Amino acid sequence: MNNPRVTENAQVSGDALVFGYAQVSGDARVSGNARVYGDAQVYGNAWVSGNAQIFGNARVCGYARVDGDAQVSGDALVFGYAQISGDARVGGNARVDGNAQVFGNARVFGNARVSGRAWVDECAQVYGDARVFGNARVSGDAQVSGDARVYGYAQISGDARVGGNAWVSGNAWVGGEAEINSDKDWRLIAPDLTVYRSRCAERYEIRNGEGELVSLETLSEVQLAEFFDWFI
Repeated sequence: MNNPRVTENAQVSGDALVFGYAQVSGDARVSGNARVYGDAQVYGNAWVSGNAQIFGNARVCGYARVDGDAQVSGDALVFGYAQISGDARVGGNARVDGNAQVFGNARVFGNARVSGRAWVDECAQVYGDARVFGNARVSGDAQVSGDARVYGYAQISGDARVGGNAWVSGNAWVGGEAEINSDKDWRLIAPDLTVYRSRCAERYEIRNGEGELVSLETLSEVQLAEFFDWFI
């Protein structure tokens, strides 16, 4: 049974379809081959275009843009000036807002939130109760999960995993196969200097804000003291 509604100044054009109990209202635009269905809502000044699909109980509003082959589903909410594109998926109870961008084959789901000017791209995943915000970037095959927080200008890339209660901030960079799964697995020992352990607990790396490896010999006495106090 269909009972879709397109109201106010909303426009549906091209080969776009709105069906089920979906609603498109305000100054929203749905165009191209886009699909809005189920109990989904698109409103405000939001645009949905390309082959994008909005379904379930998902809501897209504000000035948000969803295009390409992207999908927003479940109880997800995309608002502000957020952009979801490529083959990205946003689902569950996830929230994407601000000027955040989720693109490529990225996935944001669970109760995760991506906000500010954060980027999640390539094949990265953000899920659980994780938060990615500020100017942070999660890319490659990286995963951010649990109650983790990634913010500031921090970058998580490669096959890195950040989970548990870990917080990664500032200009910190976590890459390769590094795994940070609690607040004891990494430490910022200077404004632009981060120490983290790899999946092999006996190994560690120290990197600066540009992601370059730093040796112990170059650390100041204060930094060395902080490092050994934590690592040992």
